[in-house]
Amino acid sequence: MKSTIRSNWPKYVLQLGVLAALIFFLSGLAAKIFPKLAPSDPEALCPMGGLEALTTYVTRGSLPCSMSSSQIVMGVLLAAAVILFGKLFCAYLCPIGTLEDLLTKFRKSLGIGGLELKSGGAADKILRAVKYGLLFWIFYSTATASELLCRKFDPYYAVATGFKGEIVLWMSLVALAVLVIGGFFIKRFFCRYICPLGAAANSFRFWLPLLLLALAWWGLSAVGLPLQWWMLLAAFCVLGYLLEIFYRKPKLQLLHVIYDDDSCTMRCYSCQKNCPYNIDIPGSGGIVTDVDCTLCGECIASCPRKAINFGVVTKPMESKAGRLVPAFVAVALTALGIIFGSRFEVPTIDEKWGIEEGMQLQTMRIDNLTSIHCYGSSMAFKGKMERVKGVYGVKTYANSHAVVLTYDPAQTSEEKLLEEVYEPSHFRVNSPEPTAYKELKVQTIRTEHMPNRTDLNYLGLQMRLSGRKVFGIESEYDCPLIVRVYSDPAEELDEAWFREIVEKKVLAMPIHGGGVKETPVDFTFVRLEKGESTIGIKEYLERMFDPFSAEYNGRYPSGDSTVVRKRTEVYEGKPQFIYEIQDRNYEKPIIKRALPFLSNHLSKEEGVIGTYLKLNKDLEPSIQIRFAEPMTADRIWELMNMPVWQITYAPDDVRDVDAKMKFDKKGTCYEYQ
Repeated sequence: MKSTIRSNWPKYVLQLGVLAALIFFLSGLAAKIFPKLAPSDPEALCPMGGLEALTTYVTRGSLPCSMSSSQIVMGVLLAAAVILFGKLFCAYLCPIGTLEDLLTKFRKSLGIGGLELKSGGAADKILRAVKYGLLFWIFYSTATASELLCRKFDPYYAVATGFKGEIVLWMSLVALAVLVIGGFFIKRFFCRYICPLGAAANSFRFWLPLLLLALAWWGLSAVGLPLQWWMLLAAFCVLGYLLEIFYRKPKLQLLHVIYDDDSCTMRCYSCQKNCPYNIDIPGSGGIVTDVDCTLCGECIASCPRKAINFGVVTKPMESKAGRLVPAFVAVALTALGIIFGSRFEVPTIDEKWGIEEGMQLQTMRIDNLTSIHCYGSSMAFKGKMERVKGVYGVKTYANSHAVVLTYDPAQTSEEKLLEEVYEPSHFRVNSPEPTAYKELKVQTIRTEHMPNRTDLNYLGLQMRLSGRKVFGIESEYDCPLIVRVYSDPAEELDEAWFREIVEKKVLAMPIHGGGVKETPVDFTFVRLEKGESTIGIKEYLERMFDPFSAEYNGRYPSGDSTVVRKRTEVYEGKPQFIYEIQDRNYEKPIIKRALPFLSNHLSKEEGVIGTYLKLNKDLEPSIQIRFAEPMTADRIWELMNMPVWQITYAPDDVRDVDAKMKFDKKGTCYEYQ
């Protein structure tokens, strides 16, 4: 069978162009060539994520995860485009559709015959129900949890993130296997039977019945029937499925494939054989309105008598330019989505509480809060602000890292709110030898435009790259911001040096393996405060150190039952010991992230009282395990070095995970004081 790649070049140019662009950006190649580019988001233009986000926003008033208005616009445009122009996204832009088309081409090049499931047959009807079941499950779970469920098994997302995203590995591997194996033997298998976005797109094509369904649901709710939103979702999926298998001919579409029976003199059925969905084009009655048609142009490219063309409504476009129209519309709609998606932003959350009649409330916007980057961080910020007197609402924008606070000016002020929002921080620039210094010099500078904890880290890294003997910095809220700088007493740091460091516009950090990562910064130096002071090395190290502490409970007999008691109380008055392992690397963030896992693993063992990260008597970071009999130091060492740790996430959710830490040498044991 003749290849259609050359004759249907608009489709393949666009498909392969999109695929190449995804590889270029998501592989990291773009970032290496253009270091100033922001990290690529594999879901930036995903209409599926946009539809999920819109559903969640309508039902919960919040956006899931890191979804933004860009994805919502793409989802809305997909729905509009499907109604007016057909499933152009599936034919020209979707990387999964592209892969399935390439798999079909590869199979044919090997001379391997494919399988055909007769459209309308029993197997076809049963398999089409799968994507509608997935559609309901994904949208229901996302809207109730504000977390994109499709990420867990979406083969595109798994591959695009290098299997490092928010995936469930076995689910992603199964989905990928279904995509590759199914797509190899059956044309567009995944798109036809598995893809939930395909189910949504097919349903949108039957817009009038769905509109009537929504009006009926609204009317029944208005008269007092206790209908839930998920009931409408379920009805949407069931109605979409029934229309797809029994009706199959949507209305209103402007673009069509138009077949001219008089021009077809061969009856070769090449068009049907090349159609990814095996649509009976000669039997279409002139205008192809089948719900599966994506306007891919394969039928047009394969017709030897040029009896098939794209057309507007019922008029065919017989010129060569007409062959470009679907591809052009697909590109134009994508560009429109990018433009409109960047012009406005839907809030990630919009929450209010405790508002009483008569309050004269005001709003205050705070920008550049990079800690606000998703639904979870937005809810954490809301939880913090709920405890602030005078605050009655929080609106967050994860995409632009901004918040809007609703507050009562009679109870608080903008300055007080800024102080509540700001989180004091510290950053260790270099590590002084505790034995080399009795005290360090302290200088205070004032800065602006540093609202985030990470901003202090960036400033500290600039100081580290300077090569000067600066050991640490810490911040304290004020306007302008207070930044204390701890350095070698012999190091001369004047106002000109501080200004140069603070106002550097780019942080150029060397990358392991070569190269430099450039991060734009925009801090303002205000002044160097007069006077200097000193701080003892012990006090300084304690200020720069982030300790960890966890003490455990246990269940103990009490009469005919058991009670929960603190182990510190259970073992009070009995001999207790500390098992200590010292290592300067324990200050690193990767170790601090692993400590809760170690603590959880040890907490189930009787005799283990607590796990701590502290500075020991030599002012060195150390992990300390407090224990009493029947626990022993040898048993603790054995537990810490198990290759698999048992972690309790919930009373009914206990999992075996790979050990998060490794220990090279045994620690020391001494009596707990």
